[in-house]
Amino acid sequence: MRERSDETLMKAYAKGSIEAFELLYNRHRGPFYRYFLRLAGDAATANDLYQGGWEKIIKARGTYKTSVPFRPWIYRIAHNHAMDHFRRLKPQSDQLPDTMETGEASPEDHLLQAGRADDLRDAISRLPVEQKEALLLKLDAGLDLQSIADITGVSRETAKSRLRYAVDKLKSELREE
Repeated sequence: MRERSDETLMKAYAKGSIEAFELLYNRHRGPFYRYFLRLAGDAATANDLYQGGWEKIIKARGTYKTSVPFRPWIYRIAHNHAMDHFRRLKPQSDQLPDTMETGEASPEDHLLQAGRADDLRDAISRLPVEQKEALLLKLDAGLDLQSIADITGVSRETAKSRLRYAVDKLKSELREE
């Protein structure tokens, strides 16, 4: 049996299928939450944004057009929701949480991996917001350049530059450490 596309499921959900929503939710909950977690930097804020993001998706279900790819559509909602949230707040610390997972390894390997994860988390937290968001949309959401550009409201070339600058900064910082 072939798996139903996100777009087909969203259309079914808009018509009232709770099962379709559950399938969409289960497919996208992990990357969607990680996007908010890494963007917000703390679990409490990420949880609030995550819940609010899904609420906005639920409210917008009747306006969804199947000609629009589902994943960029939900991340556009997520982006707008997060930006609204951050505009309402004073600037706060951009630190990422201490909960990035590492694989099972020996204690020595675990410490080394944890140190690298901490270094990467710290380096990502120091990226400018625009670069960090582009990077997270690529890594967590798996979006292409055009989708990232559409979501963030910039040209494809600007999105590409933001990703390139983010990767270059991360490489440079991680080489130095």
